[in-house]
Amino acid sequence: MFALTDIWNTILHIVHSADTIQLVLMAVVALGAGFMMMELGAVVTTTLIALIAYAVLTFIRAVALQHADAGALLTADWKAFETMQALVLLSYAILFGVVIAVVSTVRGLVLG
Repeated sequence: MFALTDIWNTILHIVHSADTIQLVLMAVVALGAGFMMMELGAVVTTTLIALIAYAVLTFIRAVALQHADAGALLTADWKAFETMQALVLLSYAILFGVVIAVVSTVRGLVLG
């Protein structure tokens, strides 16, 4: 039970600590992935691709809007990914996976 509480608290921390642009990027990626997913069995693969797309869009945002050095940012992002806790990665995957699955199910029910 403590593991579920830790995961839930991490998901809430991700949502509450993100700025508006990050939340919009998350929503766009998750909604787009949910609309493109053809069957619910591909939710794991689609979630992985959506997480990679979110990382790329966040990188592009930092380079384009914040004028960050692309090489230094790429190195820093890779180092941050290497030291990322599994709980945070799992929480991102659950967050994206649930939204993708719900959107895909609703799309399937509405569009047939």
